[in-house]
Amino acid sequence: MTYCVAIKVDAGLIFCSDSRTNAGVDQVSTYSKMYHFGIDGDRQLVINSAGNLATTQSVIAKIRKDIKEGADVSLATVDSIHDAADYVGEISVAIQEKHAHNNSNVSFEASFLLGGQIGTETPAVMLIYPQGNHITSSDQTPYLQIGESKYGKPILDRILKPETGLDTAALCALVSMDSTMKSNLTVGPPIELMSYVTNSGLMQHSIFEADNQYLRELTKSWDRLIVEAFLQLPPPPQN
Repeated sequence: MTYCVAIKVDAGLIFCSDSRTNAGVDQVSTYSKMYHFGIDGDRQLVINSAGNLATTQSVIAKIRKDIKEGADVSLATVDSIHDAADYVGEISVAIQEKHAHNNSNVSFEASFLLGGQIGTETPAVMLIYPQGNHITSSDQTPYLQIGESKYGKPILDRILKPETGLDTAALCALVSMDSTMKSNLTVGPPIELMSYVTNSGLMQHSIFEADNQYLRELTKSWDRLIVEAFLQLPPPPQN
């Protein structure tokens, strides 16, 4: 299982993903689900992936090949994040159909989070569905998720607003990831975090291994504060 979240606030963008992949109860591997594509001074883009590993790896390989070979349409040439999402969606659908043609009994579906900034365009994040279509975030819901999304959703709904600072948004993403790992053991470290300050042209990348001291302290503090807050709630009325 996978969990990835992309956040868009006025200050910039946050991307967070786990790295655990399960092929059965006795086969657990780690694969990065965070991919960065950038041209300094022109564009910075990030892709997170979830779903069939063969599909996601093939999609990323095709994206990299198009950039390397100077294809007419690639992440190095598209004019907007929407165009980038259309491009990735088309590749994903084509690869799914190719794989399914050889093995119709397996689901080759994959989903992607794509975000960043191209030129002076406002930064944006997109969720690309297996069918190739996509949606973007909104002021009411300034985040998008793929994979095991339900456990990490409450903190995002309660905290995030367009005016939320980027450090707070990053912390929110990490707490969302921690909540997911707590409730679903198929989601796990290393945790990757990428942040982008609006109009900066720079992506900041961090990796948190399982034994990372900050990650451990975050989990411990969040557990303690939740219990303390719960114990301060008013008791239910007595009939």
